[in-house]
Amino acid sequence: MTLRSLAVLVALPIAGLAADIEQRDFSGARAFAHLKAICELGPRPSGSEAMRQQRAILAKHFREAGGHVSGQAFRIRDRHTGQPVHMENIIVSWHPDREERLLIAAHYDTRPFPDRDPVNPRGDFIGANDGASGVALLMELARFMPDLKGRLGVDFVLFDAEEYVFSNQDKYCIGSEYFARQYRTNREAGRGPAYRAAIVVDMVAGRHLEIWQEVKNVSWPESRPVVDSVWSVAARLGAKEFIPRPKYDVLDDHVPLRNIGGIPSCEIIDFGFTELEWHTTRDLPAACSADSLETVGRVVLAWLRDQR
Repeated sequence: MTLRSLAVLVALPIAGLAADIEQRDFSGARAFAHLKAICELGPRPSGSEAMRQQRAILAKHFREAGGHVSGQAFRIRDRHTGQPVHMENIIVSWHPDREERLLIAAHYDTRPFPDRDPVNPRGDFIGANDGASGVALLMELARFMPDLKGRLGVDFVLFDAEEYVFSNQDKYCIGSEYFARQYRTNREAGRGPAYRAAIVVDMVAGRHLEIWQEVKNVSWPESRPVVDSVWSVAARLGAKEFIPRPKYDVLDDHVPLRNIGGIPSCEIIDFGFTELEWHTTRDLPAACSADSLETVGRVVLAWLRDQR
C-alpha cells in the first residue's frame, strides 16, 4: 500500500464525519440559498402572483421535509381599492401527536413599496432581509424537526400581511392577529394545540448582526423567561451578536401572539440595519449574510432541543 492510498483511507472517515456534522448543524449556506431562491420571485406582497408562487414552493418544501402543511386562508377588503384580497397563513406541524407545543414564526410577505427609499420609493421591494430571511431560516430549520426529541411538538407559522401597508394609516400584523384570534377562540372552546412559548424571527440576515432584546418582551412577565432562555442559549454558544439588554420597542408579530393569543412570545430581530436597507430598494441578497443566518439558526435550533 502506498502512502497516498493510506492517506486516502484515513481521509475517508474524516470526510464522512464532516458530512455528518454538516447534516447535524444548522447551515447558513443552505439557508442563504433558500433566501436567494425566494428573492428571485421578485416582490411578494400579499395577494400577488409572486406570493401565490412562494406559497406553493414553501408548501412543497415543508411537506418534503416531513411536515404537515395547512393553509389558514382569510380575506380582507383593501382599504384603498375596496377589493377583496386573499391572505393565507401557512402552518407547518411537526410531531402533531404531541399536545403541548412550541411556535416558531416569521412573516413571508413583502411590503408593497420601498417607502423609505430616498430615490425610488415606488420601486421594487425585494425584501431579502425583511421578508425572506425568516422564511429561509425556517426552511433550513425544517431539516431537524422530524428528529426533534422530547414531549413538545413544534409548529412553524408563516404569517401573511405582516406589512400590507401603503400609508401610515394602514394596519400591521394582519396575519398574526388573525392567527392569534383563531387560536384564542379554539383554546376557549378546548380545541387545538396549547403553545408553551413562541419565537418570532424577522430581519435576521443583516451583515452587521445585532440582536438586542425587544423592550416589550422583557416587560411582559410571562414572556421574560422565554427571552432569558433564548439569550442564555446564545451565550452558551458564544453568539455575541445576541446582546442581553433591551433596546428597541418594535411592533411585530409577537405582539398579537401575546396580547390576543396569550402566548409567551419572544422577538428575535436585528433592527440595527434599518438606516441602510430597511424598506428601501437596497434590501437585496447582496446586503445579507449566510453567517448571520447561521448564528440565529443555531441559537433557535439549540433552544428547541433544550425544551422539555
